[in-house]
Amino acid sequence: MNKMMTLLASVMLLASACTGKQASEKTASGLEPANFRTEVDGKQTDLFVLENKNGMEVCITNFGGRIVSVMVPDKDGVMRDVVLGFDSIQDYIKFPSDFGATIGRYANRINQGKITVDGVEYQLPRNNYGHCLHGGPKGYQYQVFDARQLSNQVLELTYLSKDGEEGFPGNLTCKVTFSLTDDDAIDIRYSAETDRTTVVNMTNHSYFNLDGDPSKSNSDYLLTIDADAYTPVDSTFMTTGEIVSVEGTDMDFRTPTAVGARIDNDFEQLKNGKGYDHNWVLNTKGDITRPCATLESPVTGIVLDVYTNEPGIQIYAGNFLDGTLTGKKGIVYGHCASVCLETQKYPDTPNKPEWPSALLKPGEKYDSHCIYRFSVKK
Repeated sequence: MNKMMTLLASVMLLASACTGKQASEKTASGLEPANFRTEVDGKQTDLFVLENKNGMEVCITNFGGRIVSVMVPDKDGVMRDVVLGFDSIQDYIKFPSDFGATIGRYANRINQGKITVDGVEYQLPRNNYGHCLHGGPKGYQYQVFDARQLSNQVLELTYLSKDGEEGFPGNLTCKVTFSLTDDDAIDIRYSAETDRTTVVNMTNHSYFNLDGDPSKSNSDYLLTIDADAYTPVDSTFMTTGEIVSVEGTDMDFRTPTAVGARIDNDFEQLKNGKGYDHNWVLNTKGDITRPCATLESPVTGIVLDVYTNEPGIQIYAGNFLDGTLTGKKGIVYGHCASVCLETQKYPDTPNKPEWPSALLKPGEKYDSHCIYRFSVKK
């Protein structure tokens, strides 16, 4: 009976993945769906294709809830793939990364991997400079989500994070819904419920290269962040607990500024972060209708506006990309080949009670919303 159920689930997943796209067809971005069809930890993985009326295409795999490719038009109408990733599930397994992933249970860093919930201290994995990063070494980016493609433009992923997984308390039922809208936006909604008080902070970790050419760096991209303050970090990338004004510093992106314009300056925070790898305190205060950040390529004219109901956004400029990874189509990913825009709670919020809470209690519902909207500036 269990074998029959597994077979049935695999058949349903395959049928779902083929909605709007034949299994043998290459995607517009050049991906081979067969390269994403395998088993990981006894669960079926696949590639899911979303398309809108404008010809925009988004490919997602349920391995790690990852956005694998995003095809959008540039100012000349040429379709370009604007995210980093790999050509197969085997590459995602062989070369551990956060490319395009759904991050959880807690995105970003938790100091020394320690949290206290309802008076009980929990020790989480310490996988980054002594801290717990992105939910630990077996966070959601390495788990297989259950997938249902609801239409050509909507994919629903669900995952049960069991009590004690990576040290976190509570059975957490998570859902991530990707919707490709007809105004060229990837609308991502996260929801979760728990049977014990826990902490939750989910985000998407897409590496955006708006030139559609990851052999080039992000130095000329214009970045705008609607934030008057940020949370400084120490030399281990851990937030200090301060909230500091961006005024007069290299962290001020309130007007469009090239990502590389100041990144090599003699500024302590840029040294600590090896460039930009910081959380900004958003002025938008949860207003999902107001862009919190904008990234633009002067070369292609592609503009990415980010919207969120979260209080912060982590901007990571690909500082640790070093040319050792070869991604889609055999392109080597060099230093600063992308920009990540991760909407979330502030880092280490569980240990800083004065910051917006990441606690989730039984009977409550976690709700996080992020929109990546693409347009063209000619």
